[in-house]
Amino acid sequence: MAHNLVLYVDSNYSSPYALSAYAALQAKGLPHTLQALDLHAGQNTTPQYAHASLTSRIPTLVDGNFSLSESSAIAEYLEDAYGAPQYARVLPARPQLRARARQIQAWLRSDLAALRAERPTTVIYADKNPQPLSAGARKAADKLLAAAESLIDTNGGPLFGDWCIADIDLAVMLARLSANGDTVPVQILKYVETQFQHPAMQGWWQRAKQAMA
Repeated sequence: MAHNLVLYVDSNYSSPYALSAYAALQAKGLPHTLQALDLHAGQNTTPQYAHASLTSRIPTLVDGNFSLSESSAIAEYLEDAYGAPQYARVLPARPQLRARARQIQAWLRSDLAALRAERPTTVIYADKNPQPLSAGARKAADKLLAAAESLIDTNGGPLFGDWCIADIDLAVMLARLSANGDTVPVQILKYVETQFQHPAMQGWWQRAKQAMA
């Protein structure tokens, strides 16, 4: 049985990484409590939170006496601690596909900075950015779209046949473009629309809209 799991997230619900950890908990059906921190007020820099998170970043998962930050590490921990068949998978079972999912997650977190700066996640649920992409952001967008087209089938289904947490991460990155009205291929539009039907996606963006009200 799961401990009393607590996931610390940002109070604006704008972090795609907090969403990723939240989606992993939701997909596994693990009861948990969300604890929202106001990052602008420095609530993530208190000694207590710094001790729990190690990095003073969100998200951080607390599972009993254990705590862990960084969303990809959280997904892997949940997969190991609350694995199949009792709990749904959030990473592929096959080693090669699992490695590919990890590759996609690591890439999306470490690259494409210009695109993330000009198309923040807020364009998904709030105001759009009417300015065209700069040369650097356009280069990043083209790189993202080329990789996505090589991974996504024409029907917009999950990356590896069955849904995994990398689908959430990739769909959110692609939605920075599609939700903003930037031109993207049809198969990518289908993929984003399909992934955004995931209950975790819908619940998260609803919280984001409420936080802005």
